[in-house]
Amino acid sequence: MPYDPNLDKNLFSKSWETDLDRLTVSVYSYNNGQKKLQISRNSRDSQGEFKFAKLGRMTKPEVEAILPLIQEAVAHLD
Repeated sequence: MPYDPNLDKNLFSKSWETDLDRLTVSVYSYNNGQKKLQISRNSRDSQGEFKFAKLGRMTKPEVEAILPLIQEAVAHLD
């Protein structure tokens, strides 16, 4: 079965932003299935617009900034 974006429900989403990056913590459920946590990174391009980027490794300040968001998201995983 191919991926259907209409079946992917965003149940929670909060972001932390700097001048260069935005980290977003989300909870999704696909086709009313198991709820899952997603962490994504968007980086600013030369025009100042956010574009998707590989999350990769995170710095200590980034981790410290999104930990409260992760803890909040956990409540939506039940």
